[in-house]
Order: sequence, then structure tokens, then C-alpha cells
Amino acid sequence: MRAIVTGGAGFIGSHLVDRLVAEGHEVDVIDNFSSGNPDNLAAAAAVAGSRLVVHDLDVRDEEVTDLIARSAPEVVFHLAAQADVRVSVARPVFDAEVNVVGTLRVLEGARLGAARKVVFTSSGGTIYGEPDPSALPVDETYPQHPVSPYGVAKKVGSDYLFAYGVLHGLAGTSLALANVYGPRQDPHGEAGVVAIFAGRLLAGEPCTVFGDGAQTRDFVEVSDVVDAFVRASGDVASGAVINIGTGRETSVNELYDTMATAAGVDAPPMYAPARTGELARSALAIGLAGELLGWAPVVGLAEGTGRVIEWFAANRR
Repeated sequence: MRAIVTGGAGFIGSHLVDRLVAEGHEVDVIDNFSSGNPDNLAAAAAVAGSRLVVHDLDVRDEEVTDLIARSAPEVVFHLAAQADVRVSVARPVFDAEVNVVGTLRVLEGARLGAARKVVFTSSGGTIYGEPDPSALPVDETYPQHPVSPYGVAKKVGSDYLFAYGVLHGLAGTSLALANVYGPRQDPHGEAGVVAIFAGRLLAGEPCTVFGDGAQTRDFVEVSDVVDAFVRASGDVASGAVINIGTGRETSVNELYDTMATAAGVDAPPMYAPARTGELARSALAIGLAGELLGWAPVVGLAEGTGRVIEWFAANRR
């Protein structure tokens, strides 16, 4: 299979590239390295040789459409994004340029290159807005009423993908991801609490928990997420938006306790005032992923966060 991965030097994208290369596929990566890291592709490059080609391009550029069309990939995995909710609020036009116009550049390339399938990265943590806690874990029938420009752009991306299926016969599946964590995650990103805790625990520095720590998230390990992408690349679930998470709420306090134990740290976190506008609870129902993709997560929180701590210990600078 010939595949294109936009954002392929990023956290999730590079793990997907690793998987595709290991399975013998030819992969083109499109990344402008604004947040992606060339080092993330080193292992894949060593294995793939000429089967991996990296293009330093911004998805907003017209050249992206031309490149994808010329490459004629079988599958396009679109992961490139402006992924910080706070940036989307401060700079909504920039967010739309990357996440809406950039997605259209990719879809046009896929259409012109006669791609069989596009797998789009959506956000299960934002497209549903602020769901009623009684609806947790939220399934795909819950109304999509995003309350941030980033969430709006992700909803729009899935809508465009659906429209391209109707208008042009381009098959597409959107994966609405929960809070993804794992090795290579940027500790400076908004969703990088696992990476932040890992770095500070290993450095012997206190971890900060905002609020009382009872707020919950649905933490899903990156190898499970990559498996969902690979499964979604098949001739399945065209036109669908599918949640990818664990269906389980994990509090920040539980996360800290699990990671502190793995790191051999016997000290409580520091508590700071809650951050304005932070969602109190979040979790995604994953029944549809099982039904349409035959997918379910297999990596538990203790195992997954242990992998992160091991990776940070081996890669500290």
C-alpha cells in the first residue's frame, strides 16, 4: 500500500508511520515541523529506506494538493493540525487556515489522486462541546455543539469528508480521539499532562494538579490509537465519525497516583487553583468502534503510563 501521513513527524503521526513501515508499506510524510520532530522518524527511516519520503510542507500550501495528487496514494491519513484549543481561541483565523483550509487542500489532493480512503483525525474531547455528565461516556449520537474554534474546525473537517464522499465518491472515516498519551508526546502541549507528569517525576520535581484533581479524562494509549487508524484505512465505516478512547473516566488524582507509583515517587502533588473553563468530566463510548472497526483498546493505564516513564527516562536531555 502507498500511504500519505500528514503530520507524520508528530506524536501520533510518527507512531502511525512506524506501524505502516513495519508492515511493509510505502509512506510519504507531509509535515512543516512546527510541532513535529524529525527525530520521531529516525527509527522508521532506518527500517524503511527508500520506502519513506519526508516532505517539508505546510498543509495550507497549494503544493500539498499537487503532491498528494501526483503521489496517487491508496490511503491518506490526515493528522496535521493546529491542535491547541487555547491557540484556537486566541487566533481563530489561524486555526481555521490550518484545520479547515489545510483539510481541504488534503481532500482535494486525495480526490485528484483517486485515493481509495481518507482517515481524518477529529477530537472527541471538543466536538461534543460540554456534554451533560449524565450522558457520559458520550457516544456518537450525542449532538456536536463544539464551544471552541478548534472543536468547530474538527467538526467541519468531518462534515467536509462526508460531503466529499457524497459528491466525489471519496471514502472517508473520522476518528474522534480521546486524550491520547504515550512516548514522544510533547509535554508542552495542552493535552500533555501524562508527559508533563513523567518529566517532572523523573526530575524529582513536584507535579501541579489544578483544582481538586477530581476532574476526569479518557486516557487512551497511542499504540491503541494507531491500531484504530490502521483498521479505519480498510473498506469499512465510510462516512462515519467513530470515537476512539477507553470509555472510562480517569481522574487527574488517579493518574498522578498511578504514575508516581511507577516512578517510585512517594510524594503528593501540589494543588493550584482550577483553570477557568476547564471541562469537569470527559469520556467517550467506544461501542461503535468495536462494531465497525473490530477495535478495542488493550493497553491499560498502568502499563501505558509505565511506557511513557521508561521512554522519558531513556530520552531525557
